[in-house]
Amino acid sequence: MDIPAKISERPSVALIAGPTASGKSALALALAEKHRGTVINADSMQVYADLRVLTARPTVAEERRVPHRLFGHVDGAEAYSAARWAADARAAIAEAHQENRLPILVGGTGLYLRTLIDGIAPVPEIDPEVRRAVRAMPVAEAHVALADADPEAAARLNPSDTTRVARALEVVRSTGTPLADWQSRRLGGIGEDVALAALILLPDRDWLGERIERRFGEMLEAGREEAAALLARTDIPADAPLLRAIGLPETRALLAGETGLAEAQAAGTLATRQYAKRQYTWFRRQPPPDWQRTAETEKNSLMSIFETKLPI
Repeated sequence: MDIPAKISERPSVALIAGPTASGKSALALALAEKHRGTVINADSMQVYADLRVLTARPTVAEERRVPHRLFGHVDGAEAYSAARWAADARAAIAEAHQENRLPILVGGTGLYLRTLIDGIAPVPEIDPEVRRAVRAMPVAEAHVALADADPEAAARLNPSDTTRVARALEVVRSTGTPLADWQSRRLGGIGEDVALAALILLPDRDWLGERIERRFGEMLEAGREEAAALLARTDIPADAPLLRAIGLPETRALLAGETGLAEAQAAGTLATRQYAKRQYTWFRRQPPPDWQRTAETEKNSLMSIFETKLPI
């Protein structure tokens, strides 16, 4: 394959993205085995050590087949940000290149990938008092305050989106500058420094829905013990990101005897489908056009697509 000089001189990085249950992990593992790769996690829940099954992390046996990085390396009591992940991912990519391995980013957290590729907004540290005051406000009240302080952000955000409304309000109150202005000054992205070969898996929605239903049933059965262990911990803050993992509320209700197995499975499947729908929409619309989209699901066909994109 002929690679333009300005591209071929850059170190290669593969990227596999898409909604949950779309086959990303299997493709990444196959690509890593064939092309001496290192699989680097780009999923915000799979960074946590506590929930291997419920977050669909690779199995121990799979992790032994090729090097895996940034899977299960964070304790469930910690908050882990996109900025911290991007720094860790840059280090993992550099390590892979030093070892003459192909870094393969794989995951469905668009914010993580955007932060790594495009850089991060240099928002200063938020004043703790401002943060506490904003986070204590009901979302409706926070949205009204945001409409006064940053009307463009208020018009853009869903009034019931607690996290994003609070973030926009705390930034403008603490820094005096709207969040959108900070986001226009992104720093530290690797997009100009690597030859990125990106493939987004967007399979047929009915096919994806069937996989989600089947997989969540298996996860619910196998993941009860790890969920019980996490929920028994007394050091997990009530607002810990891991507690928002898809499937954990349903498993909690099942363990507490508040719901039956069929009801828990139906609720967890629905929550996963709704999450996959949001991911599907984001990956279809937000990444740049040269991030190739495909509805293909057969692994060998997907490998062939990749092998026309990478100088390997």
